[in-house]
Amino acid sequence: MLEKVVIANRGEIALRILRACKELGIKTVAVHSTVDRDLMHVRLADESVCIGPPSATQSYLNIPSLVSAMEVTDADAVHPGYGFLAENADFAEQVEKSGFIFIGPTAETIRMMGDKVSAIDVMRKAGVPTVPGSNGPIDDNNKRTLALAKEIGYPVIIKAAAGGGGRGMRVVHNEAALLKAIYVTQSEAKSFFGNGIVYLEKFLENPRHVEIQVIGDGQGNAIYLGDRDCSLQRRHQKVLEEAPAPGIPDAVREEVKNTCIKACKVMKYRGAGTLEFLYQDERFYFIEMNTRVQVEHPVTEMVTGIDIVREQLRIASGLPLSVAQENINLRGHSFECRINAEDPVTFLPCPGKIKLFHAPGGPGVRVDSHMYSGYTVPPYYDSLIAKLITYGETRAQALTRMQIALDELLIDGIRTNIPLHRELVRDAEFRKGGVNIHYLEHKLKS
Repeated sequence: MLEKVVIANRGEIALRILRACKELGIKTVAVHSTVDRDLMHVRLADESVCIGPPSATQSYLNIPSLVSAMEVTDADAVHPGYGFLAENADFAEQVEKSGFIFIGPTAETIRMMGDKVSAIDVMRKAGVPTVPGSNGPIDDNNKRTLALAKEIGYPVIIKAAAGGGGRGMRVVHNEAALLKAIYVTQSEAKSFFGNGIVYLEKFLENPRHVEIQVIGDGQGNAIYLGDRDCSLQRRHQKVLEEAPAPGIPDAVREEVKNTCIKACKVMKYRGAGTLEFLYQDERFYFIEMNTRVQVEHPVTEMVTGIDIVREQLRIASGLPLSVAQENINLRGHSFECRINAEDPVTFLPCPGKIKLFHAPGGPGVRVDSHMYSGYTVPPYYDSLIAKLITYGETRAQALTRMQIALDELLIDGIRTNIPLHRELVRDAEFRKGGVNIHYLEHKLKS
């Protein structure tokens, strides 16, 4: 087992990693910016190292500072959490070259999956269903591009190979607008991501966002931990998730499960990973793979009983998976609401001091948060301050428990999106299950 781990993140995920380390008897090192010295995980860690000023580029994204923190504390490994450097292949590579263990996939795998063109190619070869498209970068042959788009069928969507976070995408509804849209997207991709490569796909007009959780041991073994529905989104950012995804036929679910496991075995995937799909008309279409632990991993933990972060730490220690596929039993239903420090109407960030924080409780209620009364939410980072998770034997029970928990949750001193969540879990269409990725945007405009 690893002896000491540097937690290269902040907030709730840093505290989540610290707890898993403590359970396994692993010592922890909390790295933090100057403004984050009072974070809960910094207070609880065995050691702490300040790695720079508040700006993320000078602290949590500063690779030399993080590697130095590993060196001065004589750590074995680093856990990147999610966001920041979690999917940065250069960071993973530098960590390994410096003699430490990166708790996640290899740099090669991160690069391969980070480029959506290569990721789709890998998945297609493994039999994972993909969206009809160019199956590679768009080149300068305009005549061929126009013919391809016609074959795929309008509307089509142009995507940046290195895109993410809703950027680098453009929908085109007719041939007249295609070439100009490609040029604009290429320019945007070059500016945002330093990579102007784009590709073409069929635009699915009313899909759901369903993702598959996998864990691989890096030796060719992999397990499937079910799926999650993440369709409630605003500007391509997830707001509320649930597991399992409602209304998917067992045969369809079984087929995508088998292809995902096959792909991970072929790649000899190491650690936790998530294959993201668009789901429409009882068909799955692969869009990308996230090579890290997800924000919404707790809902999978609730329905499987598997501690995903614990598995990450075990695998990084060279141990096999702690459970075989045949021993994984999905049971019940779980929801997660992302609680953000933001105005519930304008969605503008609302940092500030939390005067009072009261967490809800009761059967099937879990709160993942670094908050405490008197904590000041800084303006420099993502606005996520808590994740409220509920579990029930049925979807209806889990949803009722979420309603009760949201009514109990108290955060005084700053504005949050709790009122939005209270409305969403009582929304008639959402309660039925199976709303598409456009539903929340349309609801907010009405």
